[in-house]
Amino acid sequence: VQLQASGGGLALAGGSLRLSCAASGSSLKFYTIGWFRQAPGKEREWISCIVSDVERTYYADDVKGRITISRDNAKNTVFLQMNDLKAEDTAVYYCAADAYLNGPLCPLWDHYDSWGQGTLVTVSS
Repeated sequence: VQLQASGGGLALAGGSLRLSCAASGSSLKFYTIGWFRQAPGKEREWISCIVSDVERTYYADDVKGRITISRDNAKNTVFLQMNDLKAEDTAVYYCAADAYLNGPLCPLWDHYDSWGQGTLVTVSS
């Protein structure tokens, strides 16, 4: 599966953005999709994932309540709705897919087979 992340941009603190992860080559509904981010000078950080089949969602503690992951199978796209943005949300955001990943393993970036190219989110305070 090929992934393309989009929707990043410049936002004000307290604002919202919705990132998209569009797939081609296969149906995303068969994949666990994870979102990660990497800020300058920092390690890649897991944010959220949605697990295939059961559609269960998981969130990192520091974004829980502000971020919602969802899947639109008709559009073959997974979304990441980000609200109440903070300056520390500034990063390049990546989506990733794997056909076999279950919930407890979905925060582990090296378990994913396919990655999108990343989309930059900049939050100004």
